Amino acid sequence: MTIKEITKRINDLKAEKNAVILAHYYQEEAIQNIADFVGDSYGLSVEASRTKADLIVFAGVHFMAETAKIINPSKKVVIPDSNASCSLAESCPPIKFRNFIKDFPDHTVVTYINCSAEIKAMSDIVCTSSNAVKVIESIPLDKPIIFAPDKNLGKYLQKITGRKFVLWDGACIVHEAFSFDKIVELKLKHPQAVIVAHPESEEHILSLANFIGSTSGMIEYVKNSTKQTFIVATEAGILHRMKIEVPNKTFIPAPTVEANSCSCSECGFMRLNTLVKILNCLETESPEVNISPEILSKAMIPIEKMLNLSA
Repeated sequence: MTIKEITKRINDLKAEKNAVILAHYYQEEAIQNIADFVGDSYGLSVEASRTKADLIVFAGVHFMAETAKIINPSKKVVIPDSNASCSLAESCPPIKFRNFIKDFPDHTVVTYINCSAEIKAMSDIVCTSSNAVKVIESIPLDKPIIFAPDKNLGKYLQKITGRKFVLWDGACIVHEAFSFDKIVELKLKHPQAVIVAHPESEEHILSLANFIGSTSGMIEYVKNSTKQTFIVATEAGILHRMKIEVPNKTFIPAPTVEANSCSCSECGFMRLNTLVKILNCLETESPEVNISPEILSKAMIPIEKMLNLSA
């Protein structure tokens, strides 16, 4: 089948099954183009909470599809490739995290949305990079905080909010792949360029940035900026959306440490999803995302707190 034929079949199935396709900014261009909504983790969570669709096709990684299922327990949620995991989510095994938080019983547990449903179920409140500052500021100053699983985002939030956290030692391999030296070299070649970075990046990368923010925050920044050239330190899939929003501007992916890799940082898990797999999961309504009722009900509480706080 041609791309045109696949696209038509996908659209026909969406109408037939009252389905919606939600896609993250890090998905390949073809998936972003067919999606009903493209956004960051927070935007996708909000959209999932609002959808009237019976079937949710989540083009992202597994923890994102789990979040959609938690918000919509009565709906069927499917993911194009069940192997689309997340290095950050995997860095926080539930058994180890349960033992970890036992050592800090008086702490408020704040977890970044990039974690499994089991981890969310152990949390007091969930956050995304879009609303993390607001979430932290909602916690009383006399209440100590555990922040997991992203130590880089946690360190950034400590700097911004002035709070001190107990940090879980987790990180995103995509955002730890950037090369400080190569970004400096790139900046020398493009002295007028503005560097924008995601707070999952390491501190030395963030020290170079003119703007630090979530994926949606970066898109808004480049749209509103008077500058014309941007070096973008996050997963390269976002460049497609940036080019759509502001086609007259230039976007350069931040280079990675690996000399023999492409010049950008791509998430191998995100790239497991393809247009053909979108079609297949619409046809078969699988692989389906299922969560035990106990985990689902517990995980819904901190997610609802986040959504209510950011409403």
